[in-house]
Amino acid sequence: MAKKKQKLTVACVQLNSKQSVSENLSNTKKFINKACDKGADFILTPEISNIVSLNKYHLLENTFLEKDDPFLREIKLLAKKRSAWILLGSIIIKDKKSKLYNRSYLINSSGDVVCKYDKIHMFDVNISKSESYKESKIFTKGSKIVTGKLPWGKIGMSICYDLRFPSLYRKLSLKGVNMISIPAAFTRPTGRSHWRTLIKARAIENLSFVFAPAQCGINSKTRKTYGHSMIVSPWGEIIAEMEGKPGTISAEIDTSDVLKVRKMIPSYKGTSIEKK
Repeated sequence: MAKKKQKLTVACVQLNSKQSVSENLSNTKKFINKACDKGADFILTPEISNIVSLNKYHLLENTFLEKDDPFLREIKLLAKKRSAWILLGSIIIKDKKSKLYNRSYLINSSGDVVCKYDKIHMFDVNISKSESYKESKIFTKGSKIVTGKLPWGKIGMSICYDLRFPSLYRKLSLKGVNMISIPAAFTRPTGRSHWRTLIKARAIENLSFVFAPAQCGINSKTRKTYGHSMIVSPWGEIIAEMEGKPGTISAEIDTSDVLKVRKMIPSYKGTSIEKK
């Protein structure tokens, strides 16, 4: 059995995705290639990388069945071409019954999908009189937590609003993850107030590396996202962070750091109540 690798260079892509799938794909590939050129082994993109819209009819007209999706197909080919692992933070996928899913994909360096995760927690909120969201009217929510194996360990998958539900991450921790992905499209008001605090909290609570690629800028007439993609250590230290423009961040990490901090503070094992 091959020995598990411990050191890797991880990169988070920050996007300003809009309504054109082809333009969003072009920008996503551009930044993934830039990350690969800088030596990234594992690249993550934000939530809704392929299209930003809360109009269900518009989404149905501009999305695809999984087997036909050009965005997924091109990213799989790019992973194989660059021999890199890619986590496609999420893309909007439809099924034959016209149900829409906000789905994350882990793709290996051979271009194969290792696992996929459907967003569980729908963003149904009223931020202000002029800004509200009702994802449950558009998307079919997921029901299963998902982990994926990489050469450097195991990653727990989540998407954006999941961030506010710590029980999800504790369940992932109990499955042995040492990395957590939180691709997002956080709004500016909630991002300014909560994003950095919550990302650090999830890393500290679960003593895991957290990779949080994000959408940024003006994505549509009604949507502005916060950006601030982050790579955070299991000790809660921000290793790399962007601000509000598209681009990439990267960091060399050593997953053996997870074992070190867990020996110091073994809280990630959970309580007897959680194990029942």
